Amino acid sequence: MDSLGGAEFAPRSTYLNTSSCGVLPRRTVDAVRRLVEENGDGRPGGAGDFATIDASRASFARLVGVAEERVAAGGSVAVHVALIAGSLPSGSEVLFPEREFSSVVTPFTVRGDLKVRYAPLDALADAVRPGTALVGLSAVQSADGRVADLAAVRAAATAHGARVLVDASQSAGWLPLDAGAYDFTVTGAFKYLLCPRGTSFLTVTEEAQESLAPAHGGWCGAEEAQESLAPAHGGWCGAEDRWGSTYGPVQRFATSARRYDEPPSFLAYHGAEQSLALLEQIGIATVHAHNTALAARFRAGLTELGHAPVPGDSGIVAVPGLGGRQPELARAGVVVSARAGNLRVSFHLYNSDADVDRALDVLSG
Repeated sequence: MDSLGGAEFAPRSTYLNTSSCGVLPRRTVDAVRRLVEENGDGRPGGAGDFATIDASRASFARLVGVAEERVAAGGSVAVHVALIAGSLPSGSEVLFPEREFSSVVTPFTVRGDLKVRYAPLDALADAVRPGTALVGLSAVQSADGRVADLAAVRAAATAHGARVLVDASQSAGWLPLDAGAYDFTVTGAFKYLLCPRGTSFLTVTEEAQESLAPAHGGWCGAEEAQESLAPAHGGWCGAEDRWGSTYGPVQRFATSARRYDEPPSFLAYHGAEQSLALLEQIGIATVHAHNTALAARFRAGLTELGHAPVPGDSGIVAVPGLGGRQPELARAGVVVSARAGNLRVSFHLYNSDADVDRALDVLSG
């Protein structure tokens, strides 16, 4: 199987580490370089263009199946999650899978006044109970690539009146996602969405939005404000009138999820616009088929070598107890990760059968 990237990518290694950070397409590198040069030259465009934020928001919305009015743009998953954590009443119960990624869990635990429970990933739906306020989980687990049964969790949460927060950082870009099916999704876009670091997205259903007050909104994205919302540390990036809200308190915030926009990293978003357009051009279904086929080839090869990878059909492959081989692979020019004792290998559209075989060759000794 050939890569899907064609001339869009130019990695100089066998790069199998998208779960840590994606490889930037050439068009993305060019867009960032242009903005840097404009800034370095002191040209007016060097400050960055809000149109790139809006274009990236719209592109992401199409990729995950929601209206762009339900998407907030930011720079950090942890900041998005902290907004949600801060909206919960004291004493609320929050449920997570065991060994969930820190950025999903910590904003809730640092509050100190919430009840936090954990359950095995495959038993998470059964662990939802009356009184559970929110279930937070990653669609695909960072440590081992397991794909969560989101439908079961959503059904259990609905039955008990709980909200669902999904972290799509390890899935958006290769695993089809209906973000509108969950109260909140958060996505670090620098992995499978191939955006520069400093790009992240929050989706909020209209119903869930009514429970949140903008915590870092600013003049970058506001419309008519609802008088019932009281921003906790609002700023100009969520205001109705951007340039009219730069001094004094913001008077009107957006009714859309843009009220939760953070001040943007323009370098990141000028690149993100290009990366997201590329993924729309290729199609998530095509990327999913490509990535999972490579992962299946790798699992089969591992089994032949006597290793036992985590089973499943994820595009991310983890091998328990083999994390210590990561330095050896790195010396051979094969870039992978070691996570929680696992060797973690992640495939994306710039990978091919030759990359799989190269990694297996090194592991064969």
